[in-house]
Amino acid sequence: MKRLFLIGVLLFSFMQVTLASQISYDKSDFAPVSTMIDDAAYDIRYYSSNNFTGNRINGYKAPVPYMTKEALKALSTAAEDLRKQGYRLLIWDTYRPQKAVYNFVEWINNPNDPGDKTFYPALKKSDLLKGGYIAEKSGHTRGSTVDLTLIKKDGSFVDMGGTFDLFSEISHPDYKRLTRTQKKNRKILYDAMTKAGFQGIDSEWWHYTLKNEPYPDTYFDFDVE
Repeated sequence: MKRLFLIGVLLFSFMQVTLASQISYDKSDFAPVSTMIDDAAYDIRYYSSNNFTGNRINGYKAPVPYMTKEALKALSTAAEDLRKQGYRLLIWDTYRPQKAVYNFVEWINNPNDPGDKTFYPALKKSDLLKGGYIAEKSGHTRGSTVDLTLIKKDGSFVDMGGTFDLFSEISHPDYKRLTRTQKKNRKILYDAMTKAGFQGIDSEWWHYTLKNEPYPDTYFDFDVE
């Protein structure tokens, strides 16, 4: 009887893990950012070689940022808030296919491909996975996360004290050696995003996820095209 109970517990646990990690190819609840925000600028890094791997990433067949419609609606609220302050959004990444995450892990495990060391100047490549800089499962794959920064309405640079995907403490939102202007600029972005319903993380000032994301347990794997 105890054995049957144990088997039942193990099967239940296995089902929970499986259900908690569903993969979906259904993009019906996603939309391009341009459908709700017409003045955002894009620099989709994983469509280009300008990223830590030095190569275009699997699943990025076009430089088009997609998000769940619910997250995109919230992002448009933040964009309107920032627009009134004289800013526009520059987007580096939004929805990320699961195959892209697998591509990251494959690159980390390839000792013969250093990628672009400028993105991790003080770290070993092996540190990126075990140090939590790159995850085997990413919130981006759930469709309600965005990597972004501010630009002025004329497209000019806003100093945030660091750039996208720099694996360093400089990227921490509360990095102590920022100038007053850099701190202010990060706070402008933070205030607009959190007011719109997003939350940030401790390691990347540019990374925000919708608090009440519609697919918290689903990882999508359709191509960006």
